[in-house]
Amino acid sequence: MGSMLIAKGIHKSYGSLEVLKGVDLEISKGEIVSIVGASGAGKSTLLHILGTLDRADQGVLSLNGHNLMQLKGDSLAEFRNSKIGFVFQFHNLLPEFTALENICIPGFIQGREEKELKKRAEELGEILGIRHRLDHKPSELSGGEQQRVAVARALINNPDLVFADEPSGNLDTSNARALHDLFFKLRDTYHLSFVLVTHNEELAAMADRKVVMKDGRIEGA
Repeated sequence: MGSMLIAKGIHKSYGSLEVLKGVDLEISKGEIVSIVGASGAGKSTLLHILGTLDRADQGVLSLNGHNLMQLKGDSLAEFRNSKIGFVFQFHNLLPEFTALENICIPGFIQGREEKELKKRAEELGEILGIRHRLDHKPSELSGGEQQRVAVARALINNPDLVFADEPSGNLDTSNARALHDLFFKLRDTYHLSFVLVTHNEELAAMADRKVVMKDGRIEGA
């Protein structure tokens, strides 16, 4: 299986602090990869660089043959919005909008039609078990439901790849386990790739591949 995401020699420093010290990582289509390691190992920094939210100081980064290091400004934002989805520990939902509206926002940014987006959001709501909650605002939803809304939002533009940073960090055990199972269901339904940064050992072990980071490098790589 060919690699869809290729990162080679990724370095990143903040001032005199060297956070990433030459990371190589490849992700295949339909693969779920977990990234684990102690706090400060560089996991979230790597995730942000792979997802183009941050820029490496040096290295090579490509997704489906597109050189992401060359994209800047609006073209980078447009590529990210159409090809990459994000799920964070804190759901980052807009409180004044309903769940449905929150899910559709990346689609509106892309200029897609409301009718088409609503249909896609309802389809995702069905798979994620929140279709009956789509007209509620975030404050009216449980933590587990809010995180499912955030997952649906990440998927609304049919991305190739979803990055999740501690996605179950704020959830209790049963909600965390349900969310983890959903990632695999979504992978099987849409043939998506997931890269998950997590401290949750159960989720890390469920992944197709577990990558261990230590002191800015991938162990055993």
